[in-house]
Order: sequence, then C-alpha cells, then structure tokens
Amino acid sequence: MNRITDTERQFNKMTKTPVGKLIIMLGIPTTISMLITNIYNMADSFFVSKISISAGGATSVVFGIMAILQAFGFMFGHGAGSYISRALGEKQIDKASKYATSGFLGALVSGMLILTFGLIFLEPIMRLLGSTETILPYAKDYGFWILLASPFMTTSCVLNNVLRYEGRANLAMIGLTTGGILNIAFDPLFIFTFNMGIAGAGLATAISQVISFGILLSVFLLGKTQSMISFKHITKDVKIFTNIIVTGLPSLARQGLSSVSTMVLNTQAKPFGDATIAAMGYVSRTSHMIFSVGLGIGQGFQPVSGFNYGAKQYSRVKKGAIFTTWFGSLLIGVLAVIGIVLAPQIIAIFRSEKEVVEIGARALRFYCIGLLFMPVSVVATMLFQSIGKSISALILSMLQCGAVFIPLCLILPMFIGVVGIEISHPIAYVVSAFASLPCLVVFLKNLPKDGEMEVKDLSVGQPQDQEE
Repeated sequence: MNRITDTERQFNKMTKTPVGKLIIMLGIPTTISMLITNIYNMADSFFVSKISISAGGATSVVFGIMAILQAFGFMFGHGAGSYISRALGEKQIDKASKYATSGFLGALVSGMLILTFGLIFLEPIMRLLGSTETILPYAKDYGFWILLASPFMTTSCVLNNVLRYEGRANLAMIGLTTGGILNIAFDPLFIFTFNMGIAGAGLATAISQVISFGILLSVFLLGKTQSMISFKHITKDVKIFTNIIVTGLPSLARQGLSSVSTMVLNTQAKPFGDATIAAMGYVSRTSHMIFSVGLGIGQGFQPVSGFNYGAKQYSRVKKGAIFTTWFGSLLIGVLAVIGIVLAPQIIAIFRSEKEVVEIGARALRFYCIGLLFMPVSVVATMLFQSIGKSISALILSMLQCGAVFIPLCLILPMFIGVVGIEISHPIAYVVSAFASLPCLVVFLKNLPKDGEMEVKDLSVGQPQDQEE
C-alpha cells in the first residue's frame, strides 16, 4: 500500500465528503456491527432461556462482567481513538501510531487483571452482581468462560475503535460480525448437541471473541491502516497513557456505571424472584438492540467530529452534530414504536410464562419511551469525547448511564414495587437528554470559523485538552 497516497485519500474523504453522507457511510457498518453484537447477546439469552428461568437470569447477572470488560476496552479504545482521529486530521501519523499501540497495551493489561481476579473471586463477584442461590451455579458456569476471554474482549474494543476513528468502519465490521455470526452458530451446537448447557453458551462466546480479535488484529498487521500497532511504537511517555485514560474516562464511567446499574437492578429485583431478574434481562437486551441503531450512527459521527476538529473544519463538526441528532432520533423513533406495539410478543420469544411476559412487556414499553430522548445525550457525549472535552463528556456519560438511574432504582421500588425498577432507566434517559441539550447548543453556537484556533469549551467552561 502506498501509505502517503492512502493518507491523502483518507484525509480528503474525511474533510471533503458531504457530512451527512460521510456519517451514514461510517455509521452503517458500525450499526451493523452493533446489531450483530446485540443479536448474539440475545441469542445467548434465547438459547440459555430454554434451559430454565434461573439459567436465563444468569445471563443477566454475567452481563455485568461483560459491561466491566467493555468499560476498560472502550476507555482505552475511545481515549486512544480521539487522539488518533485528531492526529490524522493534523497529518501526524507517527503520533497516531503511538496512541494506537499504547491503547492496545493498556487494554491487554486490564483484560489480564480482570481475568486473574475474576477467576479467583468468581463466586463472590456473581453474588455481588445480584445472583440468587438458584441462579448462582449457572452464573458461575457461564461467567468462567467469559472471564477466560477477557483479554481478547478488551483489546478487540481498542482495535475496533481505532479502525472507526480512522474512518475504516467497514474493516471493523468484518471482524465483529464474523465473531457474532459464529457465536450464534456455536450456541445451539455447544448447549444442546454437545449437551454442555449454559457452559456451552459461555464457550461459544469465548471462541467467537478470540476469532473476532484475530481478524481485527490482522488488519493492522497487514498494513491496511494508517496508524500502526507495533513494538517500535511502544512509548515510555506517561503523558500519552494519561491522555488516553483521561479522554477515555467517559467511556469507563458509561460502561462501568452500566455494570453497577446491572448489579443494582438485579439486587433490587431479587425480592420479586427469578422471573423478574430474567424479564429485566430480556428487556435490557431488546432495548440495547434498539439503542444500538442510534449509537451506531453516533459512532459514525465520532471520527467525523474528531478528524474535522483536528483539521479545523468546525462547520463540518456542527453540521455533523445536527444531522446525527435528527437522523438518530428518526431511526430510534421507528424502532421504539415497534417495540411498544409488539412488547408482549418480543418478551415471549425468550420465555412464555405469564409473569415474565407481563413484567417484561410493561418494562420494555417504558424503556422504548425513554429511548426517544437518547439521541441528544449520545451526540453530546460523543462529540465532547471525540474532540477531547473530557469533563463535559464524563459528566454527561455519568448522567446517562447510572448517576440518575441508581438512586431511582434504590428508592422507587420501596414505594411502587417492581414498577419502580421498570421506570428508573427511562426516567434517567429523559433527565440526561434535558441536561445534554443546553451543553450541546452552547458549544455548537460558540464554535469558531473554519481554520481559526479553537476556543474554550463554553459548555462547562473548560479549556481544550492540551497535549504534547
């Protein structure tokens, strides 16, 4: 590959392609990847639910561990990716490679630590995540294999995000979708044909994650990217790791609070029985499916905003934010309406018991209403993170993913029972949107003209992160 020619071609693509067209070009592969990921998560829930209600509840419990893995993977992936997109916008390829390599190493170390401590404290962790006595054996069997794949999961997040931030979402899609499709195929084979039960679902997920990692890594090793992951780009510069972690903190907060939220939800659902834990798990996976469409388009916007911010094409940043908000709202709106209308039928796909369907259908309808407000907060968070406004992104991420939900989920069930659990997340989505809107509007209004120096982040009064 002629790297100079490819660099210029990619720069022109990211700074001259019409913004809406570019976001859709980058967002569609990301959306497909996320949908496949959600489909195989739902496939795990679907096939495991055929074992028993308690087994179905175990997938909800272990989802907390997967959220922790994603928290660290996305922290290093988004943290490195933000600097990579801006560095490429400034045509500093060597700098981008240092950030790519550093993000990969950070994710690898965190994955190894989670694997080690997770296996040592497997049972206490499952109890902490909300497992009941009947769910615990299933959760341990399923969680064991998920933990074994920890380093591959965290590093895959980095590889995937580096590709996205470079504007190469198609390559990222290949690795993720291949792993997802294999997971769906392996689930029934291992669970039923090989009679492994819920452990088979965990093994299927672990194998698919390893294969996905191998495909994503091969893209870098074959030189199909601008930034490189290699020994020669390993750096002792602590500032690079600090920049990655600080910029990635919103992702850590978002995913970490999601894990805590799952733990709180399962703990609060315990008094209402395994059926409630299982039903809320099915609702979570279904709502994530809907949310992933808007999130995928938003992740198509991230490299556009970071790249053009680095190139001082601020008008394109503004156009991208406006386009992503209304387009994401349209897509989520259509899917949310479908979810509201077909809620009982969707939950019944997993389990047909009356109690599970009643709780799940009501909760899914509440969730779908709340999802209508999500595009505003997603765009604001992704914009601020991609251009290095870490404090803004961190605050909004915490509001979006747990800071509001957790106290609501702890308090409301004391007054209105299981309905309090069902409405906590939707209320949090609404609060997050109303907090994000003024921050987004003020920031976009105060963007400088193209080519001028950036200004302070007036959304929270913080200066642009300075680096090197």
